[in-house]
Amino acid sequence: MQQNKVGEQKSFRLFGHFSLVLLLGVSSVNAQSFEDFKRSQAESFQQYQDERDSAFSKYLKQQWKAYNVQISDKRYEKPKPTIAPTTPQSKIKSVGPKVNISIKESKNEIVDKKHIDKPFIINIIQPIKKEKKSKIAPKDITFDFYGTKLGFDLQDKIKNANFYPQNQKGITNFFSTVASSEYEELIKDIDKARRDMQLNDWGLYLLVLKVSHEVYRDSDNAKLLSWFIFNKLGYAVKVGLAKKHIILMHYSKKNIYSTPSYSFGKRKYYVLSHYAKGNVGRIFSYKQDYPESTKALDLALDKLPLFKPNMKIKTISFKEYGKTYKVSYPYNQNLIDFMSTYPQADYETFFNAPLDDRTYKSIAESLKKHLDGKQIGDAMNFVLHFVQKSFKYSKDNVQFNREKVMFAQETLYFDKSDCEDRAVLFSYLIKELFSITVYGVHYKGHMATALYVPMKGDFIKLGSKKLVIADPTYINSNIGQSMPRYRSKRPKNIIKIKK
Repeated sequence: MQQNKVGEQKSFRLFGHFSLVLLLGVSSVNAQSFEDFKRSQAESFQQYQDERDSAFSKYLKQQWKAYNVQISDKRYEKPKPTIAPTTPQSKIKSVGPKVNISIKESKNEIVDKKHIDKPFIINIIQPIKKEKKSKIAPKDITFDFYGTKLGFDLQDKIKNANFYPQNQKGITNFFSTVASSEYEELIKDIDKARRDMQLNDWGLYLLVLKVSHEVYRDSDNAKLLSWFIFNKLGYAVKVGLAKKHIILMHYSKKNIYSTPSYSFGKRKYYVLSHYAKGNVGRIFSYKQDYPESTKALDLALDKLPLFKPNMKIKTISFKEYGKTYKVSYPYNQNLIDFMSTYPQADYETFFNAPLDDRTYKSIAESLKKHLDGKQIGDAMNFVLHFVQKSFKYSKDNVQFNREKVMFAQETLYFDKSDCEDRAVLFSYLIKELFSITVYGVHYKGHMATALYVPMKGDFIKLGSKKLVIADPTYINSNIGQSMPRYRSKRPKNIIKIKK
């Protein structure tokens, strides 16, 4: 029988129906669980480290509301092309001055030069002076984080915190236990690791989840610890209850696709653990954020994380006017593994992320041999054909069973890619090699690019700018040639790419 809204809310009162069932069934609780229960009742004796925690703990005891899940927006209203269309190859009239490619030092070095030939290890542990000849004390938890060994100490109260009973009261108990512990060093160490490894918000998200799951085997406890840590780091993160289990929700200003979300006022909070996994359903939660924790999760990847190098080599090839060209480059497998976890963010995130500096330099040096001395129009078309022909075409739902926009680094790693991935890679190469302005062009069902260059051909207008189309998926096409089916179509939006 379905309860009405009032009935559902009453079931989540502090000493509501669910708590009563627990009390009536106490005879079946084992000894250890009963000790956990007694500890949870000692909340009133906790001494908080932060004055905000007392007020927030009291707030958590208030009656929670029901929130309905929202469906993520679709990326495409129409399906992408099943195969990459091909046009007969033709030479165009050479335009522009001759080029001499300058390979600049990247602004986004992913490995500090002092670590290039040495193992890269984040030193969370303070070194002891050599004369003492003492071993560094082991950490409470240690784990591998994309090739880097990390260790953290934990105060006993944190280890013993428990989501019990499995209702709103249990969340308050967990919060009160951790808030009354000496948690400051753990927060400082996590923040230090974030800075040392140059982690963006997504990297921090993965790190906090890894720490939490190392502390607790129980997933609900791990989510509650993550919630506590994120709040202490200043992020707007909430928890909710769904079928007696914890739902962790992160505030994001930008849409995260294929991810369930809940609205709290004008803000959307996303259940990142359910990215591409389906619905969560209705939850019970609270409106007010933890005091002063207002930061939104930002998926922008302006700088690559500093992961220990696990370098491998890949070689790709393509044919141009009957001649085969080969390009070899190194890549860091740890970085690829990190990128594979990414949810589907806005297109700006993928178009504006840098390549690993070592990967870019190798590709740039290989292309430079064939570009120097050409007129700029021919040189840019050579790069366009390199991206068109070096990879097989495959739609995401065939390759990954879901929609997945790839970073340029991932497109170079995988043998197959689709229109978005090629547009991201081409835009990065053309921008870095020739220092020109480029945009992503998003149609209903397709992605291309547009260049701000004085060349003839198909174009779109952006204000007073005339942008010439360059399509990395239209095989053999030159700059200025659109796919016929999109030639007369108006783009859904134009993606700005940072210079």
